[in-house]
Amino acid sequence: MKNERIESISTLEKIRDDVRASSPENGKAGEDEAILLCAGGGCIASGAYAFKEALQNALNAHGLADQVTIIETGCLGPCAQGPVCVMGRDKTYYQGLQPADAEELVTSHLKGNQIVERLTWQGEGEKPVPVLSDIEFFKRQTKVVLRNCGRIVPTSLEDYIAHDGYAALAKALTSMTPEQVIDEVRISGLRGRGGAGFPTHTKWTFTRNSADPQKYILCNADEGDPGAYMDRSVLEGDPHSIIEGMALGAYAIGSSKGYVYVRAEYPLAIERLQIAIDAARDAGLLGERIFGTDFSFDVEIRMGSGAFVCGEETALINSIEGKRGEPRPRPPFPAVKGLWQKPSCLNNVETFANIPAIIHRGGAWYAGMGTEKSKGTKVFALAGAINVSGLVEVPIGAKLREIIYDIGGGIKDGGTFKAAQ
Repeated sequence: MKNERIESISTLEKIRDDVRASSPENGKAGEDEAILLCAGGGCIASGAYAFKEALQNALNAHGLADQVTIIETGCLGPCAQGPVCVMGRDKTYYQGLQPADAEELVTSHLKGNQIVERLTWQGEGEKPVPVLSDIEFFKRQTKVVLRNCGRIVPTSLEDYIAHDGYAALAKALTSMTPEQVIDEVRISGLRGRGGAGFPTHTKWTFTRNSADPQKYILCNADEGDPGAYMDRSVLEGDPHSIIEGMALGAYAIGSSKGYVYVRAEYPLAIERLQIAIDAARDAGLLGERIFGTDFSFDVEIRMGSGAFVCGEETALINSIEGKRGEPRPRPPFPAVKGLWQKPSCLNNVETFANIPAIIHRGGAWYAGMGTEKSKGTKVFALAGAINVSGLVEVPIGAKLREIIYDIGGGIKDGGTFKAAQ
């Protein structure tokens, strides 16, 4: 679909259906196979690209290069087990992959239909658990924010569209008013995932009701908490979800311009986000008259220099303006006077990633998860003295014990749980 502009829902749906029909993940013509290789930051650091090169060489040597596609995805979750991959058709999960394992994976699994058990997840009593859906780490999660991470090529607009990408934006622009979008977010019960837990629909309403016609929507990707890499993984693994979420927010509040504030220490996230922005702009999903409507919106990236204080919204706004990153006195709040003294609405990466799913599937669907006062899911970065560290997403209200013991596999070396930050 290179250079093809998407100006109608029918064009979007045709691209979606065409990509789904030809996807090697589904076994094109019942023969082809896809290997979903995690290319998140953690697996890259563990040697994912060296394994990929060895795997491609093995496929070439055995004459399988035309039947097997290696798909680089975002973070699959169990970062400490990397590099990891999943076979597209039978969903066999392999971990701790080294270049020397590539030959056996090709000859045993792809040619001999035999699972390489030593590379699979090891369950209780070292019993292999090869299928992704049977592994406790995965099956106890509920993925909304991370719905596409580990499933799509992060930089592929077509892949995102094939997984219902931009369907929510098309729905909102062609059949919903801005007030209806905000109301759907209200029904969902979504609260800001940046820490304060402020109701998202309330912040959007405040900004929409500000009189100034020039408004800005801002995404806080300045993730500075120790051990945290939730936002980074979403930007690396599913950048289009942030673009779509911001566009939906912009439509709701009456904004035509957005900024994503990313810390410069996230070069891979910045690179993939910029590729996604350029692709969306080329396809007409950013820019003037999106889907042939009167709505116009565009996004730019602004990089921060690592100051922890710039995670605070007014310090972030100062930094975008080129000023010292320090908090402003409030009131006035950003919804009244924010970026360049114009009404501005700021949410974090995880909040925006929820929005397309909420608009596409409905606020009531989202409100069916979580607790009475806090709906939906929450992404956590598990790290420390735990057997299975990595990225997880669970419904709000999940017990700490479940996260640490059932998903994280418990304390290392049979130790006793003492504290969690």
